[in-house]
Amino acid sequence: MRVHRSGTTLAGAALAALALLLPLGLSGTATAAQDPGARQATPARGSAYLGMGVIAHDGQGPTSGAATLAAQTEGVDVSSHNGNVAWSTLWNSGVKWAYVKATEGTYYKNTSFTQQYNGSYNVGMIRGTYHFATPDTTTGAAQADYFVNNGGGWSKDGRTLPGVLDIEWNPYGATCYGKTASGMVAWIQDFVNRYRYRTGRDPVIYTATSWWKQCTGNSAAFASTNPLWIARYASEVGELPAGWPYYTIWQYTSSGPTVGDHNHFNGDYSRVQALANG
Repeated sequence: MRVHRSGTTLAGAALAALALLLPLGLSGTATAAQDPGARQATPARGSAYLGMGVIAHDGQGPTSGAATLAAQTEGVDVSSHNGNVAWSTLWNSGVKWAYVKATEGTYYKNTSFTQQYNGSYNVGMIRGTYHFATPDTTTGAAQADYFVNNGGGWSKDGRTLPGVLDIEWNPYGATCYGKTASGMVAWIQDFVNRYRYRTGRDPVIYTATSWWKQCTGNSAAFASTNPLWIARYASEVGELPAGWPYYTIWQYTSSGPTVGDHNHFNGDYSRVQALANG
């Protein structure tokens, strides 16, 4: 709101009254500027991406060690909010693999998918795709089908990584999408089973330990079959969800030196190739 001074006593009184209201917002409730924890506007459907809620919810608190191999291979993840990506720049900076958002729910396909998926491949990267899950909209199987049908498939060409189920904070509503812990585990299992049926591969599961504990009851049901991609923006990867003795990928920052979120693959380049080959 823009207020013009008129030089009248009434205008001065109005400004004074407005000044009293502003700290509370015009509605009488604290504004985001006054209260950083105040709820922000709900983002548009389809705009979610890997790690969207990590900083707000998981922060950069105390960490503890998790199994890490001596060699780490740098990678990035991107979505439509990154637009057309300068893949040659990333390649020259040492990034050797990439994950590209393909889908969300059963209602959204990445509008920059072709440039991002083909562009990463064309510069020499091993690449794959991920699906942002919305367990409150449709079944896990329906979302797995939508993912596979719209860029989430897999082929044993040595350059294609298995698909990723991005299961994390709900940017559109209730943190756990209105599901109980057992209901969430059942939804994830539904997705995993359908993806394996369609592609022959177990999908990677991307999550954060705090969300996993809250929304699955810290289930260990997937640790023996699904590679773990853990989100933790800190100097150490920290505690892992139950059952996983080590992570496969660690998303360690959303503010790398080049575009996209940056990640360490837990192993040298030959291990990235091995995951691609199944």
